[in-house]
Amino acid sequence: MTTAMMGIKPAIGATRYRVLAAISSAHFLNDMLQSLILALYPLLKGSYHLSFTQIGLLTLTYQITASILQPLVGSFTDKHPQKFALVLGMGFSMCGLLLLSQASTFGLLLLAAGLTGTGSAIFHPESSRVARLASGGKHGLAQSIFQVGGNAGSACGPLLAALIVIPLGQGSLAWFSPAALLAMAVLWQISIWKAHQQKNAGSKAHLVIQPLPQRQTLCAMAVLIALVFTKYIYMSSFHSYYTFYLIERFALSAQAAQLMLFIFLFGVALGTILGGPIGDRIGRKRVIWFSILGSAPFSMALPYMDLNGTIALSFVIGVVMSSAFSAILVLAQELLPGRVGMVSGLFFGLAFGVAGIGAAVIGSFADQYGIASVYHFTAFLPLGGMIALFLPDMKKAH
Repeated sequence: MTTAMMGIKPAIGATRYRVLAAISSAHFLNDMLQSLILALYPLLKGSYHLSFTQIGLLTLTYQITASILQPLVGSFTDKHPQKFALVLGMGFSMCGLLLLSQASTFGLLLLAAGLTGTGSAIFHPESSRVARLASGGKHGLAQSIFQVGGNAGSACGPLLAALIVIPLGQGSLAWFSPAALLAMAVLWQISIWKAHQQKNAGSKAHLVIQPLPQRQTLCAMAVLIALVFTKYIYMSSFHSYYTFYLIERFALSAQAAQLMLFIFLFGVALGTILGGPIGDRIGRKRVIWFSILGSAPFSMALPYMDLNGTIALSFVIGVVMSSAFSAILVLAQELLPGRVGMVSGLFFGLAFGVAGIGAAVIGSFADQYGIASVYHFTAFLPLGGMIALFLPDMKKAH
């Protein structure tokens, strides 16, 4: 491969904030619905007498389904754009939600998780493409606006579970299906805009230069992938097991623990919206370095804190660590221009897959050694952020 490759790069125009707000809103609804699976774990564990290993398998099914399909979907739609793929993805998520509301066996719970993961696999690479099309050259800002919708939705899932689903039971999940229908209506309009933009971009196509030689590009991608592993294995300990940790260590109720999870996820949403524009201004390498490695002092102190200290540190960890993903994704897109769908699918898929594998491994570890030991064991993972030193400076490359 030479250092030049063909790709479609639309002319940079004004940032389309209305489109970014719309796709972020759809991301909010999509991830709110999907997060209800994780937020429902305490109820499912009690109702079906699930072990932590089975809880991990539920997460693994959802995450691995999304992980395997996302890069495949992204690569396919790079070559063969699908006008209403976003609407189809949300339809899969709605089917998974409805099945989860009525599932009575562990097998059906796994199937519901798989359907939801399929919806996510279609939604994320296509919606990330929309964010880049609407960015007007402010790629970090656009990805942050898009992703903060998902993070805010993920944060609201536990809150809704605490207020509605846990008191009223598993069947109340079906009440959220109108949210999926609303998201499908929004995505229908976005899909029409996206098709128009891609048609115009095709008429203005020009040569896109790959900024680094192949070997250096592969090394940089390998570092980014390793950083995703470090980040998402640690984050999975919060998404899947933080409520159980709070219940066991501090004797909180399930509802109170869900509210504490909401505080952590609110921090994640805040960090996401800050990370992208800061990366546009000071460089993505610096943001990635600070985000992952900078979480280490807080992660290592967390297991020794009282309840108030745990809540405060979990919020700080959420803010600091979550600021990395927008920078990681945009840097990867800059390394491989013209392959937005494939790159977006690969990194969203990695995030889902690594989180799923991490949840399964951590669940087995918790069954054997206790839930409190999880946060001693995972506390050192953010130190892996030191490898960000090996990332290239893309401003110099360009």
